[in-house]
Formats: sequence, C-alpha cells, structure tokens
Amino acid sequence: MNGYKPRLLMSGWLCSGLLLAALGPSPLQAQEMTVELDPANTRIEFTLGATLHSVHGTFALKSGTIHFNPSTGSASGLVVVDASSGDTGNKGRDHKMHQEILESQRYPEITFTPGKMSGKVELPGDSNVKVDGIFRLHGTDHPMTLTLPVQVKGNNLSARTHVTIPYIAWGLKNPSTFLLHVSDQVEVDISAVGRVAEQGR
Repeated sequence: MNGYKPRLLMSGWLCSGLLLAALGPSPLQAQEMTVELDPANTRIEFTLGATLHSVHGTFALKSGTIHFNPSTGSASGLVVVDASSGDTGNKGRDHKMHQEILESQRYPEITFTPGKMSGKVELPGDSNVKVDGIFRLHGTDHPMTLTLPVQVKGNNLSARTHVTIPYIAWGLKNPSTFLLHVSDQVEVDISAVGRVAEQGR
C-alpha cells in the first residue's frame, strides 16, 4: 500500500499534464508574430472592365506590418498603398484617375487595418486564413474580409488574395462617358512577400 499512493499521485499529475498540453497553446502557438511586407516584391494589380477593352494597372505598396497571434486570432497593424502610384500606362487616363476619381493629392494613401484572423497558420507550411479588417479608400472606412493562401518557408512568407472593390457604391465618381462605359467595380489581385518573426526578436 505504501507504493500505491505515490504511483496514484504520479498518474494524476501525468493525466493533468497531458490534459493541459491538449487544451493549452504551445509556447510557439501563443507567441505573437509579426509580418513585415516587402514593398519591392509585392505586386498590386487591378482590372477595370470597359466597353471596348479592360483597363489594367498597378499600385505600389508603401509599407505593411501585421501583428497576429496564432492562438487567439487577434490581429493588428497597418498596410499602406500609395494612391498616387496608380498607373495604367496612359498619361491622360491616369491624370483623370488621380484628379477626378481617387483624388490622390487629397487622399494619398489607401490602407487596410487588420483586426481578426481565422484559420490555422502553419509555421512553416501552407495555410489558408481569413483576415477581417477595415479598408480605407478615399477617406472612408469599409469592412473587408481577405481570404489568403499563405506559404511560410523559414522566415519568408508569401500570400495572395483577390478583392472586388465596388468603388462607385462606395462614393467615388463614375468615370463612364456617353461613348465609354466602365464597370462599377474594380478587380484587384495582390501577391505579397514578406518576413515573419516572433515579436521581440
């Protein structure tokens, strides 16, 4: 009987440890992570349908920092796009876009502020996550959810997403004319590259 009680206590501690391991996040999972996007290697491309042909163009990423906790799903940070960098390859069209539609001198930045992330992030590995946040365009905030396939190799991260922006419904000027009709929404494809690290390192 003398050896039975210690064995019973040890079994209880072992079961408790296994239960905590199953229910609680690991140190890596609980650690908040930071992603720093690389503006030079991030591509932002847009397509606007028109009567005769679609208009294609690009924007430049100015900066991007995203903090997230894989355990809680919390997210924060800011992604900033240079509104004045919009380029379709046609000077006259671009002048009208910046002067009359985007008013990029008045609203020089387009931003996305993440607030919540859902989906398991594999570090390293391939993941599919959703990020809820606020998209700010032309001085107005709009709720937006981004669906992103993400790949992490070492400290390197790549992600891509597609966004449909109903810019006219959001209050921007309709650039259509009597002879030329354009779509009331813009299709945007983003291929982002960055580095991921534990905060504090």
